[in-house]
Amino acid sequence: MNEFVADTMGLVIRIERRKVSQKVKLLFEEAEKEKSIIHIPTIVFAEVMYLSEKNRIKTTLEEDKQYMKQFRNLKEYPMSFSVVESASIISDIRELHDRLIAATARLLNKELITNDPIIQASSFVKTIW
Repeated sequence: MNEFVADTMGLVIRIERRKVSQKVKLLFEEAEKEKSIIHIPTIVFAEVMYLSEKNRIKTTLEEDKQYMKQFRNLKEYPMSFSVVESASIISDIRELHDRLIAATARLLNKELITNDPIIQASSFVKTIW
């Protein structure tokens, strides 16, 4: 079964049903149909909470929770020492949250669903968008 990691905007865009590439749309649809797995790093939920409180996104933490409950192949991936250790090696992503998200994908050796150009340019993680 294919597995991926999603960053904050990947998840937000899916939940808000914003326009996205056909490839990314298909990745989420496959996970929703239990044909693949998408790992969501815990830090993504912290970012959703923050961005929602600042009215920068429409999605709320509760909507994320309901989405995750509805589709069991969307799996929370916890913050751990191993994730932080993986992040310590990533030298081309400065922003801490993005670095931890990329580190999760790196640790799991999975492609990261992201539209962030800085993460996409990283030599430490493979991305999809």
